[in-house]
Amino acid sequence: MNSFVFESSHPEDTGELASRLAGLLFPGAVLTLEGDLGAGKTTFTKGLAKGLGIKRNVNSPTFTIIKEYSGGKLPLYHMDVYRLGDQEEDLGFEEYFEGEGITVVEWAHLIKDQLPEERLDIEIVHIENDRRQITFSAKGESYLKLCKELFKNESNSA
Repeated sequence: MNSFVFESSHPEDTGELASRLAGLLFPGAVLTLEGDLGAGKTTFTKGLAKGLGIKRNVNSPTFTIIKEYSGGKLPLYHMDVYRLGDQEEDLGFEEYFEGEGITVVEWAHLIKDQLPEERLDIEIVHIENDRRQITFSAKGESYLKLCKELFKNESNSA
């Protein structure tokens, strides 16, 4: 049982879940975010930033690829690799993945060969209106433990 499912009824639910997750994260944590445009990936990342105590406004790094946010418990590295496509070029992502902060990668499937084996994959699916299904897939023991803690009072693990 390495997958956990959460159903969000409002963007606030998504942000609150991400904020709770932020309190469990550790230096070097890598989260991947998948979902269609408008699914809630940036809303999720804003919730993470809030949970980390980051005061700056978080928005999608679509045109810059990586935005760095500091001022919280841990730095947040927010990547949007959509514009990279399937490039094989080494862009130094491992420096972030092995760094002291939390790395969030949107559209991570596009750089799957560069991702660390251990990570937390998160998929956000738009169901209807504001409802979203958020699936967490733990890759590695530390992420499994983290998910179990996050969802210990929920009855929606798969």
